[in-house]
Amino acid sequence: MHQLHFFPSRTMALYVGRLFLVRSFAILFALVLILQTLDLLGESGKILAVAGNSDSDVWRYVGMRMPQIIETFLPFSVLLGTILTLITLNQNSEVIAMKASGMSAHQVLAPLFLAALLVAGISFAFNERIVTRANAALSAWQKVQYAQVPKDSGVRSNIWVRAGDDLINAQTVQTGGPAVVLGKVAIYERTQGVLSSILSADSARAVAGGWELTNAKRFLRRSGTLEPLGNIVAAKGVRPDQFTLAQVDGDELPFLKLQSAIADLEAAGRPVDSLKGVLWHKISGPLSAILMPLLGAVAAFGLARSGKLFVRAILGMALGFAYFVADNFALAMGDLGAYSPFLAAWGPFILFALIGEMILIRTEE
Repeated sequence: MHQLHFFPSRTMALYVGRLFLVRSFAILFALVLILQTLDLLGESGKILAVAGNSDSDVWRYVGMRMPQIIETFLPFSVLLGTILTLITLNQNSEVIAMKASGMSAHQVLAPLFLAALLVAGISFAFNERIVTRANAALSAWQKVQYAQVPKDSGVRSNIWVRAGDDLINAQTVQTGGPAVVLGKVAIYERTQGVLSSILSADSARAVAGGWELTNAKRFLRRSGTLEPLGNIVAAKGVRPDQFTLAQVDGDELPFLKLQSAIADLEAAGRPVDSLKGVLWHKISGPLSAILMPLLGAVAAFGLARSGKLFVRAILGMALGFAYFVADNFALAMGDLGAYSPFLAAWGPFILFALIGEMILIRTEE
């Protein structure tokens, strides 16, 4: 009957789950403390070198940087917490007692999976509510070398928009006034992907039915002639908001806002595959905590007195770190366009879930 229950013992589940959570968060606390101290040694000099900055700005930096460190190293902490918990249970012969009572390897690990799911939920909420805001604030501060962040002037530069087969480039986009104004506009008019002419203008203003171009000229590629047109209306159907979309950083937006920004960028004809990969990774990243008990399970089974417990612990760590390397590699390939967004975010997760399950089944046999 025990085999029919995923959690055959409530007491055992709470005991193992508590061991796992305490060890994981203790390791996370130690890692964050050490890494934040080392990071601060390198950055505090730069912060205090700016006129007007004081110790309070150093603590302000700590408040922005620490959420990033927690997000990065929480999965590592879960991996190390898993291995430490399983080694402890193995050394004390508690795993042997569980197996002798008729529990399967999956049932031994079940409390760890449940606790890891809780950690994944906490990680997702923490990333959504705190890390994204910290990323945005710290990025803006670092761009001005830790000086006072200036207010947004409402001017964007070098904006590209796709309108059907044509490409539109505006050197400046002013959004501060009552209407969107484009400066130094160039419309690359294409036929079946081949450039036919270039329509340029000093400025453009949104009007009913399109954009009014000032002092427009059209360069005809075939004849090589430049034709002055004066003030004309062009780029019909192109919305002003397609030019006002700022550069989107997926790490600085929560899931729903990033999803909305991707939809807007897609409508504007901009490439969004790398952002879609970041969007999916906002889910697969925190869920990687659930993989850690599976990858670290190699340290749980086998006789502790065989002398190979340390080797199995190293093997579990190697599997975990291999996952993180593969995850970062897949995201990089997604940014380059070599992998599809879904594969970049979920490929390593699915691959290592299968590897971990295969190892666990072999252990069961």
